[in-house]
Amino acid sequence: MNATQEQLKLKIKAAMGTAFGAEYAEADPMLMTTNNPKFGDYQSNVSLSLAKKLGQQPRAVATAIVENLDVSDICEALEIAEPGFINIRLKTEYLEAQLNRIQTDPRLGVPITKNPKREIVDFSSPNIAKEMHVGHLRSTIIGDSIARILEFQGHDVLRLNHVGDWGTQFGMLITYLREVCPEALTTANALDIGDLVEFYKKAKARFDGDETFQKTAREEVVKLQAGAEDTIRAWKLLCEQSRQEFQIIYDILDINVKERGESFYNSYLAAVVADLDKAGLLEESQGAKVVFLEGFTNKEGQPLPLIVQKTDGGYNYATTDLAALRYRLQQDQAQRLIYVTDSGQAGHFTGVFQVARKAGWIPDDVEIVHVPFGLVLGEDGKKFKTRSGDVVRLRDLLDEAIARSRADLEARLQAEERQETEEFISNVAEVVGISAVKYADLSQNRTTDYKFSFDRMLSLKGNTAPYMLYAYVRTQGIAREGNIDFLNLGANVKIFLKEEAEFTLAKHILQLDQVIAEVEQELLPNRLCEYLYNLSDKFNKFYENCPVLKSEEPVRTSRLALCDLTARTLKLGLSLLGIRVLERM
Repeated sequence: MNATQEQLKLKIKAAMGTAFGAEYAEADPMLMTTNNPKFGDYQSNVSLSLAKKLGQQPRAVATAIVENLDVSDICEALEIAEPGFINIRLKTEYLEAQLNRIQTDPRLGVPITKNPKREIVDFSSPNIAKEMHVGHLRSTIIGDSIARILEFQGHDVLRLNHVGDWGTQFGMLITYLREVCPEALTTANALDIGDLVEFYKKAKARFDGDETFQKTAREEVVKLQAGAEDTIRAWKLLCEQSRQEFQIIYDILDINVKERGESFYNSYLAAVVADLDKAGLLEESQGAKVVFLEGFTNKEGQPLPLIVQKTDGGYNYATTDLAALRYRLQQDQAQRLIYVTDSGQAGHFTGVFQVARKAGWIPDDVEIVHVPFGLVLGEDGKKFKTRSGDVVRLRDLLDEAIARSRADLEARLQAEERQETEEFISNVAEVVGISAVKYADLSQNRTTDYKFSFDRMLSLKGNTAPYMLYAYVRTQGIAREGNIDFLNLGANVKIFLKEEAEFTLAKHILQLDQVIAEVEQELLPNRLCEYLYNLSDKFNKFYENCPVLKSEEPVRTSRLALCDLTARTLKLGLSLLGIRVLERM
């Protein structure tokens, strides 16, 4: 809800209290923005919900509210439409004042939160010795966007990458490499990541089918946990090898995240089990130490356990996640914890959070949220895979996006007979390609699956990153054509509104603070995407219907200022999605 809507809401509440008694002063005014300009800018239908309770006709209720509602400083005369809707239209001078106010504000009217929190966003989380694949794409860019928005709002955000860098897989891999490539365990960069992945697959196959190998691998895990010098050295080399490859992808995607893997919490696991036991939550089930969960049952209706210590005394993912959660609360002092993982892990995190609450680790004022997301599908609606049936490597996907973007750009330059430098072509191809991938994902409601289509996401038409980048480029083209410096339009520049397309664009710009506040709370970046798409669409209609450079003063400068405000809004909004803008395409 933006400042104007909040102000109107408070005034309607006061009017209801005056008209019907103090108990109605807290009723929801049911104030909504309108989609059709003929109904004004906002509409309240609270009269319909109050009519039955008051024993009056909706129109009579609306009339009583309007008679006690003074919004003359903000709105035109209020209208009552059948059967009792209150239509509210903002005054032109009020809109102009708001535009001129945010024009001088680097934050474009978006306030910094009055209640900054220590927030942790857990995202990306690939596994060491495995390549990042398309499944890591969503967690990485959704988590990054959420972190950017929270940081912009003024929260203290810790971005954590909970990588899988511990456990049985290292026993398997180290055991196998001791046989086939021992130098990889003593020499940095002896293998590239592709070879490491292939070795991992072969190690896994041996582990599954060879009991002797399996026993040796488990012994290697014990050595790792005990801190054996040669095993730890081998483990560190393997981790660093993967880390370098991850960083290449993070650099391409412009992702900033602090690694704190599963191994970090290894020394805290025993204390987790001890504390759960002290809290009276631990039970023994088939030799394992477990906590039985409420609301989770098997097919026979028996309660399901969360295993925190296995029969062999080892620990598992749940133990590590409990240790991580407790560390983040007690050591990091987090006030809000956000876990960005696929929806398939919803049950796991529900169980972990339930156990932590039962143990009394989570203060009442701390919010813990699982942010689930759906699958990336191919255009056939099935799980996105290569033609050979393998999971799509993320590096390959990003490289292809850039290559396709470059091919589209070169074809367009040839058709337009434009000459550009290699530096220009490479930069535009990378920005457009990566932006297209990011935006196609973020523009979907994260809770649903979505179909991956290069053709759709790279299109200059529709709800795509190139469409929005082009809208921004159009604003900069106006500046170039008119030799305009938006930073020096003059100290006394004022925006005023005359044409319908100007009003439509202006009103949309003024909703930015409302949209960002909604995303901060609901953690749905697609809301911001929708806002930016509509902003681009409304700007393009303004551009087509309202001449800028050919207009006479003072209309010319007013429209230039409106173009600049649009450009800054687009640039800010896209930056919160992790998308860079271009001056030219």
